[in-house]
Amino acid sequence: MRRLLVAALLMLSALPAAAQQAGTGLTRLDDAPPAPDFSLLDMDGAVYRLSDYRGRVVIVNFWATWCPPCREEMPSMQRAWEQLQAEGIVMLGINVGEDEDTIFQFTADYPVDFPLPMDRDSAVTGLWPVRGLPTTFVVDPAGRLVYQAIGSREWDDPALLDLVRALR
Repeated sequence: MRRLLVAALLMLSALPAAAQQAGTGLTRLDDAPPAPDFSLLDMDGAVYRLSDYRGRVVIVNFWATWCPPCREEMPSMQRAWEQLQAEGIVMLGINVGEDEDTIFQFTADYPVDFPLPMDRDSAVTGLWPVRGLPTTFVVDPAGRLVYQAIGSREWDDPALLDLVRALR
């Protein structure tokens, strides 16, 4: 586990400073590759499979509690979730390499109610083109990676949400 955290820190430190700061938009992935499926448990033992959301837009965020930009964007993700869930858009915050206790303690300071599946061994993270934490993807209803965001964002920004909503 420690090696995974060190590797993740190295990945983050390799990003340009601009990518580590809060961005404003999303980068379109022109090739729109298929999103790798996964099956992950959350802190309560609920199972989350990307394939269960086929036909819906899904925001998939990879994060960790030790990551300052992840902590920075979490409140805006919650605000975005509060707007998007009624519209049928899904948000999944995949925690990379940590356990229930660590995540539980984190959510006391950063309360969220969107799902937080756990990728304890980073196996799922390794299948996705994650280039540091946080990295977020927007998956279209056909299951393709359409947008990517490396670094934190203000997820409740109206222009950003319009891009996501347009995929429905």
